[in-house]
Amino acid sequence: MQLSRIYASLPERFSAPLAPAPFRNPQIVALNEPLARELGMDPDWLRSPAGIAFLSQGLRPDGAAPVAMAYAGHQFGHFVPSLGDGRAMLVGEVTDRSGRLRDIHLKGSGPTPFSRRGDGRAALGPVLREYVVSEAMHALGIPTTRALAALTTGKSVARETMQPGGVIVRVASSHVRVGTFQYFAAQGDIEGVRILADHVIGRLYPELAEAENPYLALLEAVTARQADLVARWMLVGFIHGVMNTDNMSIAGETIDFGPCAFLDAYDPAKVFSFIDQNGRYAYGNQPDMALWNLGRLAEALLPLLDSDREKAIEQAKDALMRFDDVFNDAYLGGWRRKLGLAQEENGDPRLTGRLLTAMHRGEADFTLTFRRLGDVVRTGQTDSLVALFGPGSGIEDWIGDWQARLGREERPVEACYMDMQATNPRIIPRNHRIEEMIRSAVAGDYAPFHRLVEALSHPFDDAADGFEVPPAPHEKVMNTFCGT
Repeated sequence: MQLSRIYASLPERFSAPLAPAPFRNPQIVALNEPLARELGMDPDWLRSPAGIAFLSQGLRPDGAAPVAMAYAGHQFGHFVPSLGDGRAMLVGEVTDRSGRLRDIHLKGSGPTPFSRRGDGRAALGPVLREYVVSEAMHALGIPTTRALAALTTGKSVARETMQPGGVIVRVASSHVRVGTFQYFAAQGDIEGVRILADHVIGRLYPELAEAENPYLALLEAVTARQADLVARWMLVGFIHGVMNTDNMSIAGETIDFGPCAFLDAYDPAKVFSFIDQNGRYAYGNQPDMALWNLGRLAEALLPLLDSDREKAIEQAKDALMRFDDVFNDAYLGGWRRKLGLAQEENGDPRLTGRLLTAMHRGEADFTLTFRRLGDVVRTGQTDSLVALFGPGSGIEDWIGDWQARLGREERPVEACYMDMQATNPRIIPRNHRIEEMIRSAVAGDYAPFHRLVEALSHPFDDAADGFEVPPAPHEKVMNTFCGT
């Protein structure tokens, strides 16, 4: 394993070197061996004392210091000029087996210069939540940070109660965020913004280096990736929960799984995050919030776009205008696939909208609705689908129109069914299953965690494990918390 220090080699104002203290008794709860091998890491070494020191405190074999990254951010619309890695560190970059650079980043590893009054630690529950959800997102085909390992630290942390501490080791194409650009822009450090932009282009978008205006091309590329990403979230009922600008990756990957959750019953206004009292980041608001965040990135990049501020603003506006086109293409294309449609018709958006209205009125389960649509295609029987909907939904009329639309596809029923089964997951990380897993893990039983991780690694496969069952009324999760 060879670790680089590319980001840590940027000027010193970009990060702060760390010398973290060892934990009392760190132990591996989960090691993602396939990912480790993909990164060129030896799982046996990672399980050794030296490997555990690397995973828990960022102790590199070459002795080089890990760093805490500097960034700012809009948190629920309010700008904080200095945030940074308050409980995390960038250990370095590795080149994976496909030749791509990947960050190794620890969360819960201890205090940093950006910790403010925090302890820099993480509780085990949120660590396991991030491990489960990030790996589930990967299996669903959604760009995301990955989980390399989860560890206990042997030390309790004080939250609402004393809880076992944990560390998650995550992997990403980059941990640069919109808030990283804001950090330098807020200080009037245009050179810092330029250095960061050049770093991002070289690392993530090398094809843009030869563009007529590389920085405008960067804004356009990040806008396109974010639009596609959020469309993918929407298509599986994912609610990020805390879409602050410091939680939006420039790489277009899902990052920071704090109070995230998945829809059970469909509701576009659904919020799980306890801290989102005004519903800013509700399920249905996510596209608008992503675009709002990209507007903040555009503001930071303005001095690089054109020396004439008015021209720069017009260029930025034009770049941001592309968000809707990319989002709509990904979103509507995704809905067609979920409904078994391979061709395009003008009435498809209305057909999709009518189904969502019926799901909302009937409080139908999001994931099961689409899975059972596939069963209707194969068997022609609608009873199990209709049973998901409460009275007054109008789902029966919709089914007739959908079946007529399918009839115009002129392709074999089995092909349609197989496409739908490969698009609509049987299982997602249901909130009550995650909470159940966390309770068991905190009590010392990790078997539910491992069963859940294994099941979610094959989300489209049929199985008799019960993980597809929605929560009973007493199992419903009403609020989620960051908790780390």
